[in-house]
Amino acid sequence: MQSTNLTRGQNQWSTLDWWPPIGWWPEPARDLLEPGMATASATFALPPRAESVHSARSFAAGTLSGWQLADLLDGMELVVSELVTNALRHGMRLTGSRAREAMRLSLIRRGANVTCAITDPGSSAPVLREPTPFEPGGLGLHIVESLSVCWGWCPLVPQGKAVWAVLAA
Repeated sequence: MQSTNLTRGQNQWSTLDWWPPIGWWPEPARDLLEPGMATASATFALPPRAESVHSARSFAAGTLSGWQLADLLDGMELVVSELVTNALRHGMRLTGSRAREAMRLSLIRRGANVTCAITDPGSSAPVLREPTPFEPGGLGLHIVESLSVCWGWCPLVPQGKAVWAVLAA
């Protein structure tokens, strides 16, 4: 897993207002870019409810179909499901003022590569861990890692984070 930290001088974003800035791409995946690649992005706000996993998958499927990148559909649906589920379980603390906060799913296309970024208000870093043999769950980030070219996360200021994964056609 690679972490991308914001550096001084860059725009500071919180999970409440983060939309992918024009030209945004995860720093560890910059070597995938070539000059003149077609670019597009789509962002969808998700309420902190279990039904958001299905909504996120549908949004991703529709977006990839519109971009004529159906080859990425199966993998992206799994990645989106895992990242939204993790955001719900670990990034959303539904108490106090955070009870009304939303997550955001952004898909950013650069040529045949698509980054899926999920923002949530949590501050803890995602951890790729080894679950015990009889533990239900715990393999989500392993699935993300196996389906993506690379994945990572970046903190958002003053709170929150974006967890992202890059898939390539």
